[in-house]
Order: sequence, then structure tokens, then C-alpha cells
Amino acid sequence: MAPSQKKTILQALTESYGDLVRHVARRFRDRADADDVIQDTYLRVRNIPSDVPIENAQAYLFRMVNNVAVDHVRRRIAQERHISPAEVHDVGSGEVSVDQVIDYRQRLAALERVVADLPSRQREVFLMHKFDGLSHSEIAAELGITRSAVEKLIMKALATCRDRLDGLLD
Repeated sequence: MAPSQKKTILQALTESYGDLVRHVARRFRDRADADDVIQDTYLRVRNIPSDVPIENAQAYLFRMVNNVAVDHVRRRIAQERHISPAEVHDVGSGEVSVDQVIDYRQRLAALERVVADLPSRQREVFLMHKFDGLSHSEIAAELGITRSAVEKLIMKALATCRDRLDGLLD
């Protein structure tokens, strides 16, 4: 996309901001979610390669907003799948001891450190797969790499997590 074309799509985003938010707000109960989708759309617009031809900037934006909204829904479903309400214990109910809460927090902090220490591409692919719920093919398409490369990066990330968290896993 030529710089003037990128300016046009950014102008279309600015001019259509209210319409885009209302369009997305119909999908979400929370206005903050709609704002997040629009912000993510803006970030994607900024990353569009300069050689991509766009004939109708407003139509392109609405399509992009729909895609980003779907990604947000997928991410939420993936997070709910990995952290179900049954796993969240009320400490005051007597079901979970203070020691268990401390242990859980330490394990979570260790996992966060391991993931943060992964090489940037491994971390990006790992998070897209495990937390955003994207398939290997979707990640490959989004990052412009092969499906095989995605699989290898995920396997390396999982192996690193397993090796570094070995003593903390049940």
C-alpha cells in the first residue's frame, strides 16, 4: 500500500470510528471490548504492507474489524477453556488452603518467567496458539511463515516449558 493509500485507510478509520465502535458493540456487551477491537484494528492497519492494494478503505476496515472481533471471541473462548470457573476456588470457602494458593501463585509466576524468557518468535507463536486459541494454519497465515515452522516453534516452546518447570508440575 502506498503511503498515501495508508493515509487514506487511517483517515477512513478516524472518520468511521463511531460507526465501527457501534458495529462491534453489537457483538459485545462491554464497550471496552469494542474499543479494544478498534484499537487492535488500528494496530493491524499500521502493519499493512505498503504494496497491498485497497480499493474501498471503509469496506476494508469493516471487514478487518469483523476479523479482529472474531479473534477476540476466539481468544475469550480459549481463555475460558483453559481457565474454567471450576478451577477458580474461593479461598474463603475453606476448599483451598493458603498454602495451595501460594503454591499456585508460585507456579504461575514460574510459568510467566519461562514464557517471558522464550525467544521472541517462539513466545509469540506459543501465546497465539495456547492463549489466543489460533490453529497452526491460522498462525502461519497471520505471521507469513509455514505451518511446519509454527509446529516446530510450538514444540520447542513446550519442551522448554516442560524442562524448566519439571519440578513444579504434578
